[in-house]
Amino acid sequence: VQLQASGGGLVHPGGSLRVSCAVSGRTLSTSTMGWFRLAPGKGRQFVAAIRGSGRITNYARSVKDRFTTSNDNAKNTVYLQMNSLKEDDTAVYYCAISSRQLITSQMSNEQAYDSWGQGTQVTVSS
Repeated sequence: VQLQASGGGLVHPGGSLRVSCAVSGRTLSTSTMGWFRLAPGKGRQFVAAIRGSGRITNYARSVKDRFTTSNDNAKNTVYLQMNSLKEDDTAVYYCAISSRQLITSQMSNEQAYDSWGQGTQVTVSS
């Protein structure tokens, strides 16, 4: 399984950015995808997750109502749309995949995911 994250960059506070994660070697529709981030001096944090069906999502409280995750099963790609970005959102963003259809309470657990992408840097700064 390979996960290729892309789309990171530099954005001003209040701006928007979309990161993508292309999956190869596993069918997205039967999996769960998660987004995590790692900021300097902090542990890796859960951001969002989506079931392969696209009908079940989960978000960290800090990003709820600002971030949206979605999937395109035809392209085997997952997206994280980030709006109203804050400097606190600065981090390396990682996508991860679980071969299981995780329930909501499992989605924030790093151990539930079995493959990880290489990460993409998102910097929010004026």
